[in-house]
Amino acid sequence: QVQLVESGGGLVQAGGSLRLSCKIHGIILSVFTGDAADWYRQAPGKQRELVATIESDGRTNYDDSVRGRFAISRDNTRRTVYLQMNNLKPEDTALYYCNHRFYRNRWGQGTQVTVSS
Repeated sequence: QVQLVESGGGLVQAGGSLRLSCKIHGIILSVFTGDAADWYRQAPGKQRELVATIESDGRTNYDDSVRGRFAISRDNTRRTVYLQMNNLKPEDTALYYCNHRFYRNRWGQGTQVTVSS
């Protein structure tokens, strides 16, 4: 059974940093490395939005709102996807989720990020 577990969220002041982790349990290496992974976020009262993507070849893409501040990476050995978030702003406050393209319908519980002004 494939399970996504996000962690690393918390309460931080504006300008601070957090590093989110997404461990994907039960996924075999060739599947993990063979497709893209994404980080999404959902703020209260808003739709879930795509924040960052890392392709199977390592190319990355970011939403304009986080480009230059966030960095997505992956550790194939650990089956884990990371999101380094720097210079956080109050508008980054949301529940953050990861997703693997091979298992599009599988979601974890998310990890809450709260940025105070």
